[in-house]
Amino acid sequence: MTSSDTAPVAIISRNDDSRLGTPLLVFLHGYGSNEQDLMGLSRYLPEEFTYLSARAPLQAGPGFCWFPLTQEIDYSSEAVSHSVVALWQLLEPLSKQHSSITLLGFSQGMAMATSLARYQREAITAVVGLSGFAVEPRDLEIFDDEKLQQNPIPLFWGRDLADPVITQDKIAFTLGWVSKHAELTSETYPQIGHSVSMDELEDVDAFLKKVVLGQE
Repeated sequence: MTSSDTAPVAIISRNDDSRLGTPLLVFLHGYGSNEQDLMGLSRYLPEEFTYLSARAPLQAGPGFCWFPLTQEIDYSSEAVSHSVVALWQLLEPLSKQHSSITLLGFSQGMAMATSLARYQREAITAVVGLSGFAVEPRDLEIFDDEKLQQNPIPLFWGRDLADPVITQDKIAFTLGWVSKHAELTSETYPQIGHSVSMDELEDVDAFLKKVVLGQE
């Protein structure tokens, strides 16, 4: 399915009337990957959800990215803003068809997930960030962090403290940002590096059941 020439391509776990009224979870892949990458995680997560996986709009080697990165994983605010708005163009029509929208982002996908929550707080129920970071605003007018301070987003953040990819300045900013803007569930997983583990997926499953589905 596609939304427009500027919005990301996406695949969805069910595209018939059975998805209407269900909670929607949106997978946002990392740099250089594609929409197929995270979809397999859905088998370990609650069956009540409909799962959608979006492809980032920019080419990055054999895959795609949400915004260009340098070796220091720096980025331009303009590119972040463009991708966030494009992603919302894809999700806004779906938001009217589902009971809630939750975002799950890996690596750069976590930057996108937290950024979309900063852009459309009322539309996003919760965020799951895996081995990623939040971007610094840098005059990004689309972010409304004040609204998030008033209504913090439930956020699960899982990572390895020794992640070899996400730089310490990005982690430091994210630690400060989540303290003011999120209801944080933070878990660390030694030895996973820049990846996802089964223990982590079990914790994500529990988080989604509690925060989104209201199950104890």
